[in-house]
Amino acid sequence: MTESNQPAIARRAGRVLLVDRAGRALLLHGGDPARPGMRWWFTPGGGLEPGESTVEAAARELFEETGLRVDAGELGDPIRHERTEFSYNHRDYVQTQDFFLFRVTDWQVDTAGMDEEEQLTIIEHRWWSAAEIEASDELIYPEDLAALLRSTEPASSAEASSPSGAADGVREMGL
Repeated sequence: MTESNQPAIARRAGRVLLVDRAGRALLLHGGDPARPGMRWWFTPGGGLEPGESTVEAAARELFEETGLRVDAGELGDPIRHERTEFSYNHRDYVQTQDFFLFRVTDWQVDTAGMDEEEQLTIIEHRWWSAAEIEASDELIYPEDLAALLRSTEPASSAEASSPSGAADGVREMGL
C-alpha cells in the first residue's frame, strides 16, 4: 500500500480469464502512473460502473481492453472470487473481484476501445501458457494464475474451443 493517510477505497471488479485453444491466457502489461517503470501483467477487467454487476463489468472491460465483445450471460458464473489490496496513482484500494472464464479459438487483440486511462497505463498484451507464467520472474497477477489456468483445462481438447472462432467462446461448465 502507499504512504497515503487516507482510508482505502473499497472497490468491486470483474475480470476475465481469456483462454485460447492452446490453453494460454491473455494478459495485459501495464503499470501505475505514480510509479513509472514498475510494470506487471494482469487479466483483462476492471472496476464496476454505477449499476453494473461484476459480470457486466467483466464483459464491458473485455471489449474495451481487447475488442472482444461478449454478452455478460456468455461469461456464466465466476470461477473465482477474491479480495486484493493495492495502490494506484497515490490511492490505496481494497478490491473484491470475480473472475470469469471465456474460451476462444484465437483472438487478435484490438485496443481501439480503451479509455484514456487504459491507454496511458496498458502498454502491451501477450498470450501466456501456465509454464511460461511459472518460469517468469515478472510480476503477474493473480500470483497463482498458473495454477488457476491449469485448473480450467478441459477434459479433452474438443472442449477447449469452438469451431467458428472468438465470437463463439465456450466457458467451462461446473467450475
